[in-house]
Amino acid sequence: MSGPLLCEGRVVIVTGAGRGLGRAHALAYAAEGARLVVNDLGVGLDGTPGPDSPAARVVAEIRAAGGQAVAHGGDIATTDGAASLVRTALETYGRLDTLVNNAGFLRDRMLVNLDEDDWDAVLRVHLKGHFLPLKHAAAHWRAEAKEGRTPRARVVNTSSGAGLLGSVGQGNYSAAKAGIIGLTLVAAAELGRYGVQVNAIAPAARTRMTERTFADTMAAPGADSFDAMAPGNVSPLVVWLGASASTGVTGRVFETEGGRITVMEGWRPGPTADKGARWTPSEAGDTALKLLAEAEVPGAVYGAE
Repeated sequence: MSGPLLCEGRVVIVTGAGRGLGRAHALAYAAEGARLVVNDLGVGLDGTPGPDSPAARVVAEIRAAGGQAVAHGGDIATTDGAASLVRTALETYGRLDTLVNNAGFLRDRMLVNLDEDDWDAVLRVHLKGHFLPLKHAAAHWRAEAKEGRTPRARVVNTSSGAGLLGSVGQGNYSAAKAGIIGLTLVAAAELGRYGVQVNAIAPAARTRMTERTFADTMAAPGADSFDAMAPGNVSPLVVWLGASASTGVTGRVFETEGGRITVMEGWRPGPTADKGARWTPSEAGDTALKLLAEAEVPGAVYGAE
């Protein structure tokens, strides 16, 4: 006999849920009993509007399987769009328990060829598109806590290996994804008093963004092999982080790929030296070289040779 559903009765928002990872997350939450708000603007890889509504298709899938879901097509990188996203959950279901920030797109260029508009567009959707839904959801949860109804709320943000290590040709994307990690840490510290846990994942999976950029590693295997790059492999951890079962886990970043889950430990102090007075430039340089010789070699930048 199967056990209780992990997210029975919870209301979950997933942004960028029309395709790829977001769609996989929405379907996985629905399978665990959650009621969904499926957000997707329906844009192309470069952020321009598409001709149809992928969010509506995902909603239809969930409903066909007996679940509950509504579509939201607003731009969550605007104040009005983010506010309406949260409002949709509250007006439809009367509550909000989990926010999964997942929306994003790519405009890859080497730095010397990267236009300011391409920088701004990627930072806007990835980083601002995390901040605004988080802000409006957090305002609701804070109000609930102040009324004595402290929630068991969860936020799952989406970073990337590019945000952890950098990625050649993706300066805008890497900066945005690194910013999401910083936002996650601050939000976890600020919102814990209101019953909100905030974590981030750095997934590796086959999506519209990655299958073109990393075509060789993202290719699907034969029918009888484990598809390590299938987006659905990432979703079980996202569902657990968004469930009340994850109580006590906050301010963490998890790298997840295929059947592997890794807790990322982030920046921490390494070798150090203290003169107790001001260094000369030459002394500072000599000391830095000695400390670097004692330090761990950082991870490789994606795409570097």
